[in-house]
Amino acid sequence: MSDLNDWPFASLQFYSTAPYQCSYLNEKLARSQVATPNSAISADIYSDLVKNGFRRSGAFTYRPICDSCNECIPIRIRVKEFKKNRTHRRTMMKNRDLIPTIVDLHYSTEHYELYLKYQSARHAGGGMDQDSREQYRHFLLQSNVKTQLIEFKKGDKLAIVSIVDSLSEGLSSVYTFFDPSEPTLSLGTYSILWQIEYCIRLGIPYLYLGYWIKNSKKMSYKTGFAPVEGLISGRWVQLDGRGSPV
Repeated sequence: MSDLNDWPFASLQFYSTAPYQCSYLNEKLARSQVATPNSAISADIYSDLVKNGFRRSGAFTYRPICDSCNECIPIRIRVKEFKKNRTHRRTMMKNRDLIPTIVDLHYSTEHYELYLKYQSARHAGGGMDQDSREQYRHFLLQSNVKTQLIEFKKGDKLAIVSIVDSLSEGLSSVYTFFDPSEPTLSLGTYSILWQIEYCIRLGIPYLYLGYWIKNSKKMSYKTGFAPVEGLISGRWVQLDGRGSPV
């Protein structure tokens, strides 16, 4: 891992947040390291930060630095070596009628309503199901780097919205929300499969999926897209389906 005092990070400052309740492990307190100023984080610097375990939420670029926990493992898919399994192929077939459209970041009432529907079904009581329009904008529509919004529709019906950042050697999957009333379509899995194919079309080697946490059921799907690499002790190493180094 790069020393954060070395180039290209020398123009940045890094501060640690106060402890807060972990969103994934209820018994844990979390802390984050945040890179500032946002204006100094160019596309190239952001790419290097992601390779060093950082992630973006709105205008903030951060990584976990919890005092007594290192469960958050940054992971990425080696897309050129990825092979669909039977479940993946079935998911692609079930959603073959979805039409993707890639657009710049923008606010849409249709997107916002789907976001609230998704949060209410998948993360009820977590607070995000009550997000105002302004909170939604801050979370997903603020970016200082090259970001794309992909909407997937079947006819006139919106099914999925994915937001991805462009990196020097890959894409970072920032957030995806989808229609929770169609559980048999596996829309979340489909969105990742589509992003893998998008990376291949662009000729870039990695799709970054953020953090994987072994003891969080919400994160378990992320190791199902082999070959997956995790950033462990400063090195990217291949992981098996249970998240252990190969």
